[in-house]
Amino acid sequence: MKRQFDFIFSVFSILISLPLWLVIGLGIWLIDLGPVFYFQERVGRNGRIFRSIQFRSMKRDADRLCGPLQAKDGDARVTRLGRILRATAMDELPQLLNIAFSDMSFVGPRPLRPVEIDSGDLKPKSIWEFKGAKERCSVKPGLTGIAQILAPRDVSREDKFRFDIWYIKNQSFFLDVYIIFVSFLITFGGRWERKNRNLNSFLAPLHSWVNRDLSKV
Repeated sequence: MKRQFDFIFSVFSILISLPLWLVIGLGIWLIDLGPVFYFQERVGRNGRIFRSIQFRSMKRDADRLCGPLQAKDGDARVTRLGRILRATAMDELPQLLNIAFSDMSFVGPRPLRPVEIDSGDLKPKSIWEFKGAKERCSVKPGLTGIAQILAPRDVSREDKFRFDIWYIKNQSFFLDVYIIFVSFLITFGGRWERKNRNLNSFLAPLHSWVNRDLSKV
């Protein structure tokens, strides 16, 4: 049921959002005449590597100059248009293609790179070195999820993994629909960069539910 929902909803979303793809793509290209899309290797279910596709929100060659560094508030690598795209999560719109081709799901742990620089670290580190990495990769990564909604951007990978493991142990179709609904609210409000400062009545029940069990993870 989850896969059927992912495929039908992703294809439908791609079709109705195509005009937006054209507008965003033109805006990105006009900024620095650079590539519109940004491809990255990401870790999928059971450790399978796939290529994630996003709209480019950072300056050209940001990865080459800074390495696989986790994005943070006020990141100098992000372009002016990129800040808008990231605040509304529109930079991840092309990942609907990844969902349609079964690399990802709408809801699940965030797809990570095989090697990343964690918050507070200086050197790149394999994600398999983090506690809980194997368990969180037992499901497909998601366009949105518990950690994306509730965890602060600057917490450690292992803390975010605890949210993901909670989702894996409690996942259901109803929970997925609820997370998607809350994600739409955050997107339409342009609050992805400051979501934890604006918990509303729709997010508070989920926050309470997760915190009640998170200490057991």
